[in-house]
Amino acid sequence: MVAADVREAPEDASGTKNIASGVDREIYAGNQRIFEGRSHQLVAALCIAYTTFHIGVMNLYPLETWVYRLAHVTGGLALGFTLFSARGFIDPQGRAHTRSLVELALLGIAALLILTALGRIALAVATGDLIATGAPPDKMVTTFGLPIIAGTGLAILATWIFPPGDRGRLAPGDLLLALAAIAVGVYIIAHAHFLRTRAQVFPHPNDMWASIAGILLILELTRRLAGLALVIIVAAFVAYAFVGPWLPGFLEHRGYAPQRFFAFLYTDNGILGPTTAVSSTYIILFITFAAFLQASRVGEYFVNFAFAAAGGARGGPAKVAVFGSGLMGMINGTSAGNVVSTGSLTIPLMKKVGYKPQTAAAVEAAASSGGQILPPIMGAGAFIMAEITGIPYTDIVIAAIIPAILYFLSVYFMVDNEALKNGMKGLPRNELPQFRKLAKQAFLFIPIVILIGALFVGYSVIRAGTLAMGAAAVVSWLTPFRMGPRAILYALEIAAKMSLQLVAVCAAAGVIVGVIAMTGVGGRLSGVLMAVADQSEFMALFFAMCISIILGMGMPTTAAYAVAASVVAPGLIQLGIPPLTAHFFIFYFAVMSAITPPVALAAYAGAALAGSDPMRTSVESFKIGLAAFVVPFMFFYNNALLMQGEWLEIARVLFTAALGIFLLAAAIQGWFFGLLNWVLRIVLLVAALAMIQGGWVSDIIGIGVGLAVFVIQKQFVTASNIARGLD
Repeated sequence: MVAADVREAPEDASGTKNIASGVDREIYAGNQRIFEGRSHQLVAALCIAYTTFHIGVMNLYPLETWVYRLAHVTGGLALGFTLFSARGFIDPQGRAHTRSLVELALLGIAALLILTALGRIALAVATGDLIATGAPPDKMVTTFGLPIIAGTGLAILATWIFPPGDRGRLAPGDLLLALAAIAVGVYIIAHAHFLRTRAQVFPHPNDMWASIAGILLILELTRRLAGLALVIIVAAFVAYAFVGPWLPGFLEHRGYAPQRFFAFLYTDNGILGPTTAVSSTYIILFITFAAFLQASRVGEYFVNFAFAAAGGARGGPAKVAVFGSGLMGMINGTSAGNVVSTGSLTIPLMKKVGYKPQTAAAVEAAASSGGQILPPIMGAGAFIMAEITGIPYTDIVIAAIIPAILYFLSVYFMVDNEALKNGMKGLPRNELPQFRKLAKQAFLFIPIVILIGALFVGYSVIRAGTLAMGAAAVVSWLTPFRMGPRAILYALEIAAKMSLQLVAVCAAAGVIVGVIAMTGVGGRLSGVLMAVADQSEFMALFFAMCISIILGMGMPTTAAYAVAASVVAPGLIQLGIPPLTAHFFIFYFAVMSAITPPVALAAYAGAALAGSDPMRTSVESFKIGLAAFVVPFMFFYNNALLMQGEWLEIARVLFTAALGIFLLAAAIQGWFFGLLNWVLRIVLLVAALAMIQGGWVSDIIGIGVGLAVFVIQKQFVTASNIARGLD
């Protein structure tokens, strides 16, 4: 963690304070292995190869879709089990332990089974003796199907029961899981042309066993990298596929045979579907872009720039978190990851100027999550939305501008009111970077400018992202941190490590998408939304909001949005809501699931850094990010907030919405040109909510109530004034 005392901040070559020194460093999870020597070189080479494979395929040598996505998932699983253990290393050194006979026996049996399956599928591929459609049902079952599922289960069990061992060495159980992932991947790649036709009709038993083993591996890696929340949600959906015949109402379905069900899930209708399509292209591309910025230490410049601009204002570090974390979160695509990187700097500084630990962590979580809705990158969200809806990227980015402004204005007002209420000051100017000197390095924004420009002139997302990557390497030569071959290889290495969580969760989310596609529950849910809308359109939207948040809990934004869009979007569009508005509505709540109790990953990450109570921090972050729960209803009632309509109307709605957000922040924080009592806070809250609809009448009511509270606050009207007026 970076020290909180800014007076110890080093100076860069230009002589200005580098308060953000270290913000771009690589951060290790508690269960992540740290290899050294030849082991590190080997793992680094594998990571570099994984990233290079993706960049090469996307730009130079396209592969068949199934083969590419399967290689993406298989490589991610193998690397994930290599780098992350089943549980955290309690001993900082992670020293090796003496293995018991029980552990050795369990690992030995698992090794025999997995190596048998791997050897059998390798032999089948080498000889061309594959399982063609119509092959006998017992072909290779005893030499591949049963061994791969049994060996995978035993290896997972062994990693759960026994300690992870030396942090600098790969545990035997995890090596076996990596080999199992390779065996499953080779089987499905080799049989892809058969599975396209038979998976939904008459799959071979080995198709089922390979799919089940693959799903177990995906869920285990998801548990290691993202926690249990998503694993439980996926398990509930899988269970739903089998208990559907006994469920009431719209949840009922006829049920499915396990063989057909599991084979179906490992196709482009499920795991290899839209979520993996996104993670294997846009997500890994922009994670690599973020890695290039990190390796060239441009992230430090962003945070230093934010400190120079806002660090001296009241509650300065909190305002830095709003701007700096928003910029970083826009690029790196994961709220919790951004909290860990920038929060290690901003949270201690917020505590230093007077913010309570839980408030400091909550501000960082809200700002980092907000980066996902900040154009032009939106944590890759804009590109995913364009892929799913077919709406041009430029239209999505333009539509995102006003909602993003409103969100960050709200968070800014929240932290500013907190600073006013508690008399907080900013950091001394002599301890901050000099804005004048940093302004001379504004060329470091060139990679983002090139990305935006290339997209707007018509380049593909992949080509634009690759150009931006190259630009990041080029502009680094104008700084002391030039990217030579070693730095470029380091960027490719950390890009692979940064992408593993999203590879796992997108594959896990693909299981949910597959269940929805097979059972048709999404269409029936649309019917429920229509029925609710007949009674109250607002209640239908509230119902859609709850579903989006629940589906998003425990997931990174991109996966959360992809799943929620497949479940909720069709219903909203059937209500007559334009596709752009419907998808933005869902996207906002998928983003905000990261700060919504009880499963608020971004808030929990901030709480760990601040030393605060996780649940209280999540409630506080929910309060600070409350505008994001209001803004989607605002642009539903008035599309001008999405830049739809005449400019005069757009300007009016922006002004009144900003005023409503200001009143909302004042009501929540209890400060409106002075302390507010509970009565006036409720009055202001009603005024703010009245402005949601965006009509002239509701706006006039909101403004009128706000002015009345202002008059009372300034004591232009008091009880004695009113009494004299009655004489």
